[in-house]
Amino acid sequence: MNILNAAQVSGDIVSMKRTYPRHLGADGRIPVQERESGTGFGTLLKKSLMDANALVQDSASLNQQMLMDPESVDVHDVTIAMAKANTAISLTKAVMDHALKAYREIISIR
Repeated sequence: MNILNAAQVSGDIVSMKRTYPRHLGADGRIPVQERESGTGFGTLLKKSLMDANALVQDSASLNQQMLMDPESVDVHDVTIAMAKANTAISLTKAVMDHALKAYREIISIR
């Protein structure tokens, strides 16, 4: 933390500078080049949906491979992939339900 000395302070005017990148600039906004990309709720939700979709696709491909060539795939791997996909879908559904519920509550507040 920068501490001002007596030479820097004159009267009631102190020069202000940004010392933390998330502080607002002189225009009251975070400068565009310093905004963090990919940290918002929407980005996180999109990434989570893509991850859940990938797990479902992996499970489906393992199921298909098991049906076509049963000797090439271990049954335990198929079961684990199906459980991961099921868990991912269940969690995604729960998060979406809670997000919609929160949105409806916010909309109903007047």
